[in-house]
Amino acid sequence: MSKAFQKIFLNGKTALITGAAGLLGVEHAAALLESGATVVLTDISEAALSVAYETLSRVADSVRIHRQVLDVAKPDSIKAVAENLAEKGIRVDILVNNAAIDPKVNGDQGILETSRLENFSIEQWDIQIAVGLTGAFLCSKEFGTAMAMDGNGGVILNIASDLSVFSPDQRLYRKNSLSDDMQPVKPVTYSVIKAGLIGMTRYLATYWADKGVRCNALSPGGVYTGQSEEFVQRLTSLIPMGRMASRDEYRSAVQFLCSNASAYMNGQNIVMDGGRCVW
Repeated sequence: MSKAFQKIFLNGKTALITGAAGLLGVEHAAALLESGATVVLTDISEAALSVAYETLSRVADSVRIHRQVLDVAKPDSIKAVAENLAEKGIRVDILVNNAAIDPKVNGDQGILETSRLENFSIEQWDIQIAVGLTGAFLCSKEFGTAMAMDGNGGVILNIASDLSVFSPDQRLYRKNSLSDDMQPVKPVTYSVIKAGLIGMTRYLATYWADKGVRCNALSPGGVYTGQSEEFVQRLTSLIPMGRMASRDEYRSAVQFLCSNASAYMNGQNIVMDGGRCVW
């Protein structure tokens, strides 16, 4: 085995993943387990964490899988998880900021299409920003500081989106039976959060670089999860490769960005969207 390939191994490293019970959170965990890391699955839902744990235990040694209920929007919750891990002698070497509220665009709100900017509530703005952006800041503050201060460095990976580099194409969600003012849209929060994560990535990449802490972002494109045929056709027509991603197609990128295989990469946003952003 070549020395270059060996750099992707993460034996002896521990990765904490937020939103680990979600669709891609489980895939990120599987990728890091495959590279030899121990993973700490965190999510706000204990029941969902149990399902993720059982799923991953079927493909990896359960000794390398920990789970912690975590609300990324609450500093006390993050602090409690950090202290619990420290008591167990677990150092977080890798932080994957994956937690987010992904608002589904379905146009079934009835009398008022609440995803539209003119109808979007401050309550939804606050909730979604708190989880997707403030949560990444708070977790980076807690675990990134620890990485920097003990002299051993580490890696922070922010999971953004291809919508971090271009605006949502609202035509994807259009329903012919609805008037213009009732058309569902991808809400403003999604773009703001994902673009904000890129700004945070660049900031953190320079902030602790001298302490051995690197920070990069991964921006996935659309993942096929059984969406309607009409939506899939609309989206794939915008992608040069002519298809959406399978849920496991980001694993190698996560392994690369979290390991010494990317030791000289810092502050970058890796967009994996089948070429959509370059067309």
